Amino acid sequence: MLLVVESGSTKSDWVLVENKKISNRYKTMGFNPFFHKEDTIINAIKENHDLIKIASNVSVLYFYGAGCSSEEMNNIIKNALSKAFVNATIEVDHDLLACALSTYQEEPSISCILGTGSNSCYFDGNNLKEEVPALGYVLGDEGSGSYYGKKLLTDYLYRKLPEEIELDLKNSENINKSKIFENIYMKPNANVYLASFMPFISKHKEHIYVKEMVTKGMKHFMKNHVCCYEDYKDVKTHFIGSLSEIFKNELFTAADQLGVNVGSIIQKPIDSLVKYHIRNS
Repeated sequence: MLLVVESGSTKSDWVLVENKKISNRYKTMGFNPFFHKEDTIINAIKENHDLIKIASNVSVLYFYGAGCSSEEMNNIIKNALSKAFVNATIEVDHDLLACALSTYQEEPSISCILGTGSNSCYFDGNNLKEEVPALGYVLGDEGSGSYYGKKLLTDYLYRKLPEEIELDLKNSENINKSKIFENIYMKPNANVYLASFMPFISKHKEHIYVKEMVTKGMKHFMKNHVCCYEDYKDVKTHFIGSLSEIFKNELFTAADQLGVNVGSIIQKPIDSLVKYHIRNS
């Protein structure tokens, strides 16, 4: 059995393949070695009883995850996985590679992630190049869920939100300064907390405040993570992640302003990633 996992910081998609056909799907929390230790990862896997039932039958496991950018970080994930999937050969790699493989169309291109965090790479089918680093939600993650969540909460605390959005935020999310500070400065996974406001932001996607905020965020992302590639105007730029699909209009507006040639937009890359591994298994 082959198991392919695509993980962001918020959630992970698991797909089981038998005889080159998808036989089952599973979901867990997202695992990012910068924020999650081995115990957290193994405990979350064990909570999924259906996943644990098939664990001993898995012979090969490919895990692609946010934060899996060095051997040290990858080993945190690999060591945890090896305790559950005891008979599997385990490969752990960066979510950027998953992004590149799932969007590759037999020609060099730029591939971008817009999820809880954000990142980009250039891929020619063999070599993956990351021109600028991902700086995380404190210093970077432009155009991501955590980026927009931070902007929303900052404007709320500074009393800069449109009245109707401010009222809905208070009523539907039941927030105040104390709760925000507790989740940002005292609890773990502040990036996930910030990104958790994306459903609220999406609910108001037709409001001019949201349209302008998201368009600026998309443009900020592309200026730093797409325009950094020398030939960005000559190749397609692909996007994965729910934000790129939900805010497709804002994405195209920002891209047009910068001369970025948008290629495919894939909300969930796991299916394309699984097809890649089935072809190459």
